[in-house]
Amino acid sequence: MRIERILVIGAGTMGRQIAMSCALGGYATVLQDISADALGAARTELESWAAGRVAKGKLDQPAAAAALGRLSQNTDLNQAASAADLVIEAAVERLDIKEQIFAQLGEHAPAHAILATNSSTLPSSKLAQASGRPAQVCNMHFFNPALVMKCVEIVRHGQTSDATIQAVTEVANQLGKNPVLVNKEIPGFIANRMMGAINAEALNLAHQGIASIEDIDTTAKTALGHPMGPFELMDMVGLDVIDFIAQATYAETGDEADQPHPMITEKVAAGKLGRKSGEGFYPYSQASA
Repeated sequence: MRIERILVIGAGTMGRQIAMSCALGGYATVLQDISADALGAARTELESWAAGRVAKGKLDQPAAAAALGRLSQNTDLNQAASAADLVIEAAVERLDIKEQIFAQLGEHAPAHAILATNSSTLPSSKLAQASGRPAQVCNMHFFNPALVMKCVEIVRHGQTSDATIQAVTEVANQLGKNPVLVNKEIPGFIANRMMGAINAEALNLAHQGIASIEDIDTTAKTALGHPMGPFELMDMVGLDVIDFIAQATYAETGDEADQPHPMITEKVAAGKLGRKSGEGFYPYSQASA
């Protein structure tokens, strides 16, 4: 099938950037959110982002204007879904809300439409039956910031069709991304599992007093060639997000090893969430937070 019209649900940080990526990729894109204020804030931020890219010579003015012209907004989910070829859901990470959304999409989106969730923790199989079209459901997991990060994890569940995988892969390529296929659902998919393993070892090394946080980060950068150390990366992602991913993984596996690490739990309880709060494993100035 040919995808021409994309609906992105959720005007938060991820949703708005995914929507802009789709518009830049040449797709007629609708960004939907129940909050008109969130949509207004998203539009303002994306216009500012585009102007900044133009000023730096990284995006020409006609391309920026064309992309913003392809991007519209709507607070009515049913209306927005009625003309979509592909829906990318980027709403809050709550299963009950996502199930409700997918049930609405199953009723109001065209019969041919593919329904994808951007969730990094909830497998699409949990939403497939609610949609009434399980063969056309998958995960299409973008990474933050979605306008910059190239990887998109495409995750199929047991009933996802090959045609669905081919279609969303073509979309990811059209957006200039590097899609990777996860053939079987597994908690954390690829990136979060690898990141989790590195983070767990780094946390254990620091917790046992084997090396300082600073020296562990330095080793990751100078010996392994990582652009950031694991503690720097966790601070950037947000320690509350790291905690949430661990809790979601533990809920799926029941493995005590997947529980949030005590160092993460302690930081989150103290409100030290990383860059966004001004302090995590490292202190940050207000300007960088």
